[in-house]
Amino acid sequence: MSGTQKFTRRTFLILSTATLAACKAEDEVLKLTGSTMGTTYHVVARNGSTGVDAKDLDKAIRTALADVNTEMSNWDASSEISRVNAAAAGEALTLSPALAMVMNSANEVHKASDGRFDVTVGPLIDLWGFGSTGVAPHIPSDADIADAMTRSGQERVLTLNGNTLTKSAQGAEIYLSAIGKGYGVDRVAKAVHDLGLKDFMVEIGGDLYASGRNPDGMPWQIGIESPVAGDRALHSVAHVSGLGMATSGDYRNFFEDGDTRYSHIIDPTTGRPITHHTVSTTVLTENAMMADAWATAMLVVGRERGMEIAEERGLAVVFIDREPGKGFTTTASSRYTSLQA
Repeated sequence: MSGTQKFTRRTFLILSTATLAACKAEDEVLKLTGSTMGTTYHVVARNGSTGVDAKDLDKAIRTALADVNTEMSNWDASSEISRVNAAAAGEALTLSPALAMVMNSANEVHKASDGRFDVTVGPLIDLWGFGSTGVAPHIPSDADIADAMTRSGQERVLTLNGNTLTKSAQGAEIYLSAIGKGYGVDRVAKAVHDLGLKDFMVEIGGDLYASGRNPDGMPWQIGIESPVAGDRALHSVAHVSGLGMATSGDYRNFFEDGDTRYSHIIDPTTGRPITHHTVSTTVLTENAMMADAWATAMLVVGRERGMEIAEERGLAVVFIDREPGKGFTTTASSRYTSLQA
């Protein structure tokens, strides 16, 4: 998944890392970083008495990431997802277990979010100039929007039965950057766990999974960025342990035309950028893949409907809204509040 991503909005801050030396003397802190999926990854782990060293950890991370890219990279013509996208409409395709699981999860979030989470929205993002085609951001014509929508609409252009996928619209393509990055985090987290490490944090492009305790012996302290364009201030802090986390925002990629601001977050049901006041959503859930998907879904849906979905499904979500002339307001679901208590 290297290259320009369809949803470029993840930001994170790991707090309290200045005191890494505070852990027990026998606990070596392993820290590795690198590039993948068009962004960077960071892994921090306490090896305890496992005997795992940086070389062991690096090998496990690279192997996991290579497997994910082989399955799900839209920028590798030989990847499984690229072969799916190249297939003709009507052709029944048997997916690998990993890709089938991700696509079934995408369908779950798509349906639960009233169709707002959509892995086929790429033609619309490209049309508005927010994709990887090199087209400058602009307001497209109604006719062009209608044409792009014939090739998008997850439930309409894709049929998934178990591990068999069929595309019903010629030219329909699947882009997994709003769920695949989180899945990559989970694959790396499993590889780290399989080495015997219990206290670690894996992050790829702002999506993360944290296990156990940080080197200070506390839950991992993850900062949520203030949703102000051009600023990197801290808005709040989430305590994360045994959970995936992702934040989605509209304040890094947008253009203005007159008094109107157009975000790169496209509502697939209208073919146009979102118009509500929600500018950032953070989700904590059982894994990074679902946090990744739900963070995007909640931002497209917006706080009002998003809170209804969050309470119905027991999702831990915090919404930040921009109130014209008043600054920002924050609203958290009951599950999020209980996790931070």
